[in-house]
Amino acid sequence: MTRFAFTIEFDGGPYMGWQRQAHGPSVQQAIEYAIAKMTGERATLHAAGRTDAGVHALAMRAHTELDKAIDAFRLMEGINALLRPQPVAILDCQTVPDDWHARFSCIGRAYEYRIANRRAPLALEAGKAWRIPQPLDAEAMHGAAQRLVGLHDFTTFRSAHCQSDSPVKTLDRLDVRREREHVILEVAARSFLHHQVRSMVGCLAQVGLGRWSADDLQAALEAKDRAALALNAPPEGLYFVRAVYP
Repeated sequence: MTRFAFTIEFDGGPYMGWQRQAHGPSVQQAIEYAIAKMTGERATLHAAGRTDAGVHALAMRAHTELDKAIDAFRLMEGINALLRPQPVAILDCQTVPDDWHARFSCIGRAYEYRIANRRAPLALEAGKAWRIPQPLDAEAMHGAAQRLVGLHDFTTFRSAHCQSDSPVKTLDRLDVRREREHVILEVAARSFLHHQVRSMVGCLAQVGLGRWSADDLQAALEAKDRAALALNAPPEGLYFVRAVYP
């Protein structure tokens, strides 16, 4: 068998998330169906991370194994042709060693969250950013965000449905910057809890609005209690941007 690694871009709006679901369409299901239609094989995709309904990806990594002898470029072209017009695209396809695993070989993951900080409704970015009409103080958000960097118990920022063995994670980076009418948050870690990024963004938005201080954010972190959370940011502003491998 040959192991193929994919780099995948997708708009998460029409899907229930990355993972195959019984109650609605998923990105994994769409790609696996295209592979089966092209090769006649029932392949299973393993991804670097799972994304919730409505979350997007600029460069998700995934792999599968196939018996069929096929060129990686031809496989990519065939899958893309069969995926159309769905908003999913294979950006790159390569053969990899049998011990390479999209999830377990991954040593770092990065996300970006996009806030459209403007009064007007979103036309071009509808479903692609979280619109907050009130002015946000991006500098205050960045300063407060540094309280979350490092090794912490992130129970407050963890979904009740999270399947991780431990709420303790090391956050490598959480930067906030303004680009004209957008506030961009960049976050990186080896791994994340379910809803961790969206929960952190929701609390940092309260800092940007002047409703919370950095100390309030610190208190929420130290509470280790989901009830201390301000709110969960909506999924449409979140993008999986990078998986890091040795």
